[in-house]
Amino acid sequence: MSPPLIMIHGAFAGGWSFAPMCAYFEARGFRCLTPDLRHHGADAKHGAGTALATTSMRDYADDICQLIDAQDAPPLVIGHSMGGLLAQMLATRRKLAGAVLLAPSAPWGVLASSVLEMVGATSLLMNGTPWEQPVYPIYHVAAEYTFDRLPIHERQAAFARLGPESGRACFEILHWPLDPQRATFVFPREVTCPLLTLVGSRDSVNPPETVRRVARRYRRASEFQVLRGMSHWLIAEPGWEDVAARIEEWIGALGRADASKHF
Repeated sequence: MSPPLIMIHGAFAGGWSFAPMCAYFEARGFRCLTPDLRHHGADAKHGAGTALATTSMRDYADDICQLIDAQDAPPLVIGHSMGGLLAQMLATRRKLAGAVLLAPSAPWGVLASSVLEMVGATSLLMNGTPWEQPVYPIYHVAAEYTFDRLPIHERQAAFARLGPESGRACFEILHWPLDPQRATFVFPREVTCPLLTLVGSRDSVNPPETVRRVARRYRRASEFQVLRGMSHWLIAEPGWEDVAARIEEWIGALGRADASKHF
């Protein structure tokens, strides 16, 4: 029997962002859960910005841990972007059947590899005390770096569904050297479940070299692949079906490997 799939969305988004992949896997007999992180989704549209502002990555992880604990069997976690970082954190807290990291944000200690990443981190500090304020999405940034492979009308529709993000969570990710709590630290040896790490060759948000550094932390458990021509929105940009098929193939290989252990 296939493990349940828990799909964890990225910053500013909600469970809705996994709708195409959820439909893909449900049609193949998987049970999928696409939770909204705390103060995201519908909550974000109803004035949750103040409560959201100081929410930590650890808070997000705590909530997903509760969802994992409610399952009858260890789930397989699929995380996109910030959700990919949460998947790494969860792999040290709970027993997982596996984890798929799609263009994942890097954990504590992994250096950025591009000027654009450094510029994004610097711009966050221009808000004064970003760890106390919600961060709001900016259309031209999302359109150029996240939804860049979508048709214009789809970019606008996707952006309309985005909401604010926790300033504290953004600070913990982008400025980990300044975080005394080391909220996003992941001890590599504690990640023992199989990992599949995928990134688009055109991704500027979490570029291939940075994601490669992430995958190298988990050498014993991780498979890494750069998807040619893909950008950051791997879960719904053109070609997402190929991404889903790659994940399905990997899950199938895990199942065959598990079955062989019983013979």
